[in-house]
Amino acid sequence: MHTTSASTTLDENQPLLMSHFDDLEQQHNASNLGMWFFLATEVMFFSGMIAAYTVYRALSPEEFHLASRHMNMLLGFINTLVLLTSSLTMAMAVRESQLGNRNRVVWFLVATAVLGTAFLGIKAFEYSIEINHHLFPGAHFHVPAEDAAVMQEHGLNPGRFQMMFVLYFCLTAVHAFHMIVGIVIVLIMAGLMKRKWFSGYGTTQIEVTGLYWHFVDVVWVFLYPLLYLID
Repeated sequence: MHTTSASTTLDENQPLLMSHFDDLEQQHNASNLGMWFFLATEVMFFSGMIAAYTVYRALSPEEFHLASRHMNMLLGFINTLVLLTSSLTMAMAVRESQLGNRNRVVWFLVATAVLGTAFLGIKAFEYSIEINHHLFPGAHFHVPAEDAAVMQEHGLNPGRFQMMFVLYFCLTAVHAFHMIVGIVIVLIMAGLMKRKWFSGYGTTQIEVTGLYWHFVDVVWVFLYPLLYLID
């Protein structure tokens, strides 16, 4: 006779209430609060990096102006649209989980992961262009001839020109890492939802995943104008 312990028995239609919570609402609020606390630490982390970029830009406006002209605004804009669309598909996944439509939740989660992967692909292509132009910081970094002439004429510092790319690659690489983590989590959630692993319809789990995904998208909404649009 097959038996399953009470702690792992999952009701397909009713969320499972863990023993240390009084009711489902408390359980749901605790999960959301935990994610918000985590995101608060992430906000402090990214705020420090953004503050560093802002300070260096304020100290070296001419050098950063010359360096920022090499940002590919078109690719940055396309990536912004891709991420905003992924936020929409994630929001739809949360909504469908609230409505109890498992198949549609899986579909929207997969769509979100695909859009996130597209973002990374575009970013990797952009990186390849910058690396081919010797704009990756390090031993092979090379200031373009036209910029070098301008800096020599105005007595500007090539090291500060390179610092813009140091901060650019740090900010975007850390963001990309968070995006990779988000894609993995979203795909895991899609797989678990497909297997009906969650009790109820996984509303709390999908909602918490959505909070993380929206946070990563919001970070890019700040990075895009900071790195690409401010001249």
